[in-house]
Amino acid sequence: MTSASADDDFIIVQSTTSTQNSGLLDHILPKFTEKTDIAVRVVAVGTGQALKNGRNGDGDVVLVHSKPDEDRFVADGWGVKRQDVMYNDFVIVGPAADPAGIRGMTVAEQAFDKIAEAKEPFASRGDDSGTHKAELRLWEKTDVDPVHASGDWYLETGSGMGATLNIAVGKHAYTFTDRGTWLNFANKGDFEILVQGDPQFFNQYGVILVNPEKHPRVRAEKGQTFIDWLTNAAGQKAIASYKIDGQQLFFPNALSGS
Repeated sequence: MTSASADDDFIIVQSTTSTQNSGLLDHILPKFTEKTDIAVRVVAVGTGQALKNGRNGDGDVVLVHSKPDEDRFVADGWGVKRQDVMYNDFVIVGPAADPAGIRGMTVAEQAFDKIAEAKEPFASRGDDSGTHKAELRLWEKTDVDPVHASGDWYLETGSGMGATLNIAVGKHAYTFTDRGTWLNFANKGDFEILVQGDPQFFNQYGVILVNPEKHPRVRAEKGQTFIDWLTNAAGQKAIASYKIDGQQLFFPNALSGS
């Protein structure tokens, strides 16, 4: 049961650095709180850590982006149900000089092969996040084992997306990022989006209530109120309304049946 105490009028959402660094949560959460009087406390970590925290009962809701891991979280009984929320896409960014010559390419593994062949620096989050998992799936389609080159041209930052972008810019390294964080990133220097449009760059986000049968402290009623808001008309409209320089960062699809 959830407490009626004013001290308990909040939920903890385990989410990703991309939802935080992109500015999306700062845009939508005040709208939810204004509607429901439920405050949202966000723990922004990589998807792997967010799901681990959920398994430990250190949150009420997880909002992440690695569907195979989300499905496993539910199948193992840690979450009640997974629902689509929104999507955006990944891109590869790098210095305008583009020493590896990948500008305009639309097949990720071909771009990765060229970066590896040139031994140009590539900054990886290396943090078991949804973005990191997606990046590694693409490397697996090449003949390159980037982790073998860790500390050489392949740089594992162990950091969130914003911090990894800062490192990439500082070291003139290519990196793989979600578009939302890139658009909200202030320290671009001469960096540009060099590779985009690969269907493999599709980036789906899902939301799950942590199972109160596993962790009785879960604020299940309030957590479900948040999920219902996020996946219905008001929340979906709030997501769609978030733009930077006229560009929409996330595309709601909870109501599309996808």
